[in-house]
Amino acid sequence: MTSLIAGGVDCDVHPAVPHLTSLLPYLSDYWRDQVTTRGMVDLVSQSYPARSPITACPDWRPEQGKPGEHLGDMQRHVLDLFQLSCAICNPLYGVQMVFSEDMADAFCRALNDWLVKEWLDRDPRLRGSIVVSLQSVEKAVAEIERCAKDPRFVQVLLLVMGDTPLGKRALWPIYAAAERLELPIGVHAGSAYHNPPTAVGWGSYHIEDYVGQAQAFQTQLTSLIVEGVFARHPRLKMVMLESGFTWLPPYLWRLHKFWRGVRMETPWVDRAPLEIVRSNIRFSLQPVDAPPEPAMLNRLFEHMQSDELVLFSTDYPHWQFDGQDALPEGLTPDLVRKIMIDNPHATYPRLKELPPKEARP
Repeated sequence: MTSLIAGGVDCDVHPAVPHLTSLLPYLSDYWRDQVTTRGMVDLVSQSYPARSPITACPDWRPEQGKPGEHLGDMQRHVLDLFQLSCAICNPLYGVQMVFSEDMADAFCRALNDWLVKEWLDRDPRLRGSIVVSLQSVEKAVAEIERCAKDPRFVQVLLLVMGDTPLGKRALWPIYAAAERLELPIGVHAGSAYHNPPTAVGWGSYHIEDYVGQAQAFQTQLTSLIVEGVFARHPRLKMVMLESGFTWLPPYLWRLHKFWRGVRMETPWVDRAPLEIVRSNIRFSLQPVDAPPEPAMLNRLFEHMQSDELVLFSTDYPHWQFDGQDALPEGLTPDLVRKIMIDNPHATYPRLKELPPKEARP
């Protein structure tokens, strides 16, 4: 087991919303009435089936309630155990799945307020991601600007599978707001399930959805690059969360080859795709989809041509079959420090230490 170092940043932990009723105190009177009148029970995504082994590490699964529901468990299993300086909370709850843009916006707003009250206010080591729905770009920008007033929000959170490629120009106001407010865009594995989760339609089994996530990340990364997002917003960082990263070298080789052949149709892409990835894209560590041999993993890092691309994460409480061995074998101490401390701080400007009076507005 590679040794961790104290003071690291966990870029992907998942506080769980116990139930839709947990958001009722953070909804307006109108939307509370809508939830109760319509008899809405919960917003459950099939990304993490309740009893599936991948939903929680066996040691992290509580006797009652959802995995990740209790702050004390996260403190004991992650924050204290790994001696973290902070962890970024990425709540995965089905607020993006509803079709009404008004309802989706109301649920996102309630989820963000719930995160502040139930998590960020209760442990100064926690930071948050602003959850928005892409059904209304105008409402998403307004929610980003509202939440960004709290410096503990360090990122905007999107799902990798939605209704449209993320490079589309209709979404650029979101990226402009994020860049202006020094908020990276976190693109997390998951789907709104408005479209099939694979490029060829609906599969029969959960594993097809699960494995297909990497293909979705590649598709979105291509869209972001060739549409010119980073030419328009050169200071914007995007973090691919639970994307894996071993696919990156062969993907970039292929993209670079075709970009050279048809670059005349996208003249705004004035840098090679590898250069854009090195300057603007980051990847969370877990799940590590690498071969078990340390020599092969280090060879992979050489092919990536950068030690700045990977950010430490545990993916708590989900289980990616590594358990508490959060770092793969064979990483050098220098690379461990880059992954756990240097790279996260370079990616998230708002992680700089806050004065005590600002830590809990």
